Amino acid sequence: MHVDILLGLQWGDEGKGKIIDYLAPQYDIIARFQGGPNAGHTLVINGEKTVLHTVPSGILQERPMNVIGNGVVIDPVTLKKEIENLLAKGIDVNKRLFISKKAHFILPTHKILDAASEAAKGKEKIGSTLRGISPTYMDKTGRNGLRVGDILSTDFKNIYGRIKEKHLNLLKIYDFEYELNELESTWFDAIDFVRSLNLIDSEYYLNNALSAGKNILAEGAQGTMLDIDFGTYPYVTSSNTISSGACNGLGIAPGKIKEVIGIAKAYCTRVGSGPFPTELDNDLGEQIRKIGGEFGATTGRPRRTGWIDLPALKYAIMVNGVTQIAMTKSDILNDFETIEACTEYEVDGVLSQQIPYDLVNTVVKPVYHQLCGWKTDLRNFSSYDDLPETFLGYLQFVEEYLGTEVTMISTGPERERLLFKKAASIA
Repeated sequence: MHVDILLGLQWGDEGKGKIIDYLAPQYDIIARFQGGPNAGHTLVINGEKTVLHTVPSGILQERPMNVIGNGVVIDPVTLKKEIENLLAKGIDVNKRLFISKKAHFILPTHKILDAASEAAKGKEKIGSTLRGISPTYMDKTGRNGLRVGDILSTDFKNIYGRIKEKHLNLLKIYDFEYELNELESTWFDAIDFVRSLNLIDSEYYLNNALSAGKNILAEGAQGTMLDIDFGTYPYVTSSNTISSGACNGLGIAPGKIKEVIGIAKAYCTRVGSGPFPTELDNDLGEQIRKIGGEFGATTGRPRRTGWIDLPALKYAIMVNGVTQIAMTKSDILNDFETIEACTEYEVDGVLSQQIPYDLVNTVVKPVYHQLCGWKTDLRNFSSYDDLPETFLGYLQFVEEYLGTEVTMISTGPERERLLFKKAASIA
């Protein structure tokens, strides 16, 4: 019947997996539309943590089917490990997971190229996760990629060989040592495993489902400020993380989209290099990092932390057409006397709510509005209406600034710690 989109509004790590897992029983299909194993969506169910890198976050729920869309790039080795872990937990992956034949594979040489390129940048490095994401997308747009459907071809080995040879020639320009044989052996074993999975023409599958009256939740990875076109270029990922990416990454028409649910933390984090106007590179930032457990689910790297950036959020809402917001990790700020929110940027003495074209090379001074902290453990509340007045005042300030309603509040990593406003409209 329709498609809702759920995506991140900041620099990723907003807690999308937890929200998708909670909402999944309301949908027939959860479909991941971009990114690759650089994503890390963490689910905590009955105290047990599951980290998903490629498999959609609806896989732990009984109702929905799960689709890895054509916009995703897949490392078969990572996917095999992920599925084996889910099978060990009793999850019927074979029944509930489908993979687009048009999705592209990450090759062993993609990973080597990624590492060689990043090493060559020295101090100018982007902060790549070294998962081979960027080289894979480069081959995709360069019309030189290896797609999932190719593994069903009798010419598969030749297709692989041509791409591998191209990569080996490219590697000659780098002073970088690597060992390929072991990586290739593991990769081909994983390819044999992927052949046993449900490989589909996903654009037909999804559109036939819509015609049959089914509802789809499109799952994004990373965050808006990492979008290849609208993020803090060049410190961005290699795909379109915004809502329009769901159309390209799944083969669905814009007219099928109903709700666009944006996920944002009550503060900000960023992994790797790049501009971060509200960063707290001090003891306060370290305090937020420790309380919030701000370490990458994929890389384990410590995340940079800072106060919420409302101009950046308003920008993200604009480019995505966000209809409602889910705020996560509010409970991390439980013990703070005051909370700060960036409301403007000062650039060359001029105040603006607009993100500069070149945020990388523009000196931006954040201007803050100070609000009272709630000094209350939000995990003790089971109803949105019962939340403390100071916290509701914070939400009201954010909503009025953004012009968008906060309909969901996450007060902890567990599935059940999610409070809904009565006005929430899902599925």
